[in-house]
Amino acid sequence: MNYTAQYLRESIQITQQLDSQAIERLLGLLIQVRTECGRIFFLGVGGGAGHASHAVNDFRKIAGVECYAPTDNVSELTARINDDGWESSYSNWLGSSKLRRGDCLFVFSVGGGSIEPPVSLNLVEAMQYAKQAGARLVGVVGRDGGALARLADACVVLPTGDPTLVTPQAEGLQALAWHLIVSHPRLAAAVAKWEGLTTSGTSPE
Repeated sequence: MNYTAQYLRESIQITQQLDSQAIERLLGLLIQVRTECGRIFFLGVGGGAGHASHAVNDFRKIAGVECYAPTDNVSELTARINDDGWESSYSNWLGSSKLRRGDCLFVFSVGGGSIEPPVSLNLVEAMQYAKQAGARLVGVVGRDGGALARLADACVVLPTGDPTLVTPQAEGLQALAWHLIVSHPRLAAAVAKWEGLTTSGTSPE
């Protein structure tokens, strides 16, 4: 079997193994956040930072939730990294944002972060800060879930397929998971443009 066919087959297998109840638990917490007029702060590094920025757009526009991501303000983030260090950059940003009870920290990570060995310590510090602040902590993560799975109130752990492809598979299926959540009928408050054209009887090109 060639690489393309193998990759697609493993992606299907991972999707079939996803814990739908974990997704529903995460969805339920986000509905509570919106009901309580809380805010969602999305965090990630690398591909996870891309997910965070994209998710801010969709959760604000489609779900009607106030959302932010530190990586959307490169000036502030790089100033914090330069002056205070990488490890505290996200937690300090959350402090300035007055993260509080009723809010939610939503993390995208391939491995969930780790204190020992030290991996993604900026995410770990941010998660610890969120717990201390009384905010909800949720996320979508690969591997065994790392620190995120241990600290989170609700966490979707993506099963590992090929261990040499953990990063692309995890980041690719993170997009599937959070798009499922934001488009869920229990959370979606608006219809996206193309779906709106279809349901109104106008077929998009």
